[in-house]
Amino acid sequence: MSQHRPARAAVLSAGSWGTAAAKILADAGGTVIVHARRGEIVDAINATHRNPAYFPDVELPASLTATADPAAALNGADYLVLSIPAQALRDSLAAWAPHIGPDTVIVSLMKGIEQDTGLRASEVIADMTGVSANRVAVLSGPNLAREIMAGQPAAATVACPDEAVARRFQQACHTTYFRPYTSTDVIGCELGGAIKNVIALATGIAHGMGLGDNATAMLLTRGLAETIRLATALGAHPATLAGLSGLGDLVATCTSPLSRNRTFGTHLGQGMTVAKATAATRQTTEGVKSAEALLALAHTHSVEMPITETISALLQQQVTLGQAADALMQRPAKPEH
Repeated sequence: MSQHRPARAAVLSAGSWGTAAAKILADAGGTVIVHARRGEIVDAINATHRNPAYFPDVELPASLTATADPAAALNGADYLVLSIPAQALRDSLAAWAPHIGPDTVIVSLMKGIEQDTGLRASEVIADMTGVSANRVAVLSGPNLAREIMAGQPAAATVACPDEAVARRFQQACHTTYFRPYTSTDVIGCELGGAIKNVIALATGIAHGMGLGDNATAMLLTRGLAETIRLATALGAHPATLAGLSGLGDLVATCTSPLSRNRTFGTHLGQGMTVAKATAATRQTTEGVKSAEALLALAHTHSVEMPITETISALLQQQVTLGQAADALMQRPAKPEH
């Protein structure tokens, strides 16, 4: 990418986090094209500089436009920024791959694990595009889209095996309100982002059941412990899980009412079925989709993940709410470390 022109980014798609990421990139001085499937969203963004489906009250920068044509979005793009449900990634990339330029860096914002394969998003990207790992980056951290759209302070980790690529994208998304840090630990960033969604379901359930802050703190802490166990078994650095994409994201997602995973869990804790909670939450809840795949990864690597195991069983209606709470509290006593 030339240092003498603004970064050009194609963002797929125009959901809440995609829109927020597009705004960050535009506010950082980039030229941004958002790809949206719905023509009325494209027209609204281009005509009114607003996304009526998610943030009708927030004006978007003039350097942010929209298109329904993926080839037009990707033409000359320095970055392809992917913000779609993890389970839709493979099919989306099958359509997009032919339009990805030879130097385009692909940035994943996804915080889920592919159900059938257990692959992380960066692995699916490599599988579907043939792009080398050095051209695939991950952006992850405590980033609630509504707060970012309001210009409230936030930070995140940009991870890529090639540190120079991570630094380039760091500059492309650094604004007065958004502070990115760099890392080379893609595995740690991706697993921190995926597992915290399952732990957020658990803290939401506890909240919905009327349990207090002690229960939330317990789930956060023991959730972090099982995150570190699985991530390090797969090659992550423990320090990554103490950072923004680990502990930081865990705290925000598990405690904020803006978190869709916590909200989904709250619905379950109040007695809703999975189907009713899905209808009430409306947006994609990655923890629901990824719990079983994460548990399968844990079993493959002989890692104990009791919270994830309990949430997975609850989602599959193998245990009741009361049985799930009992299962966590009645485990054998053991040393903390």
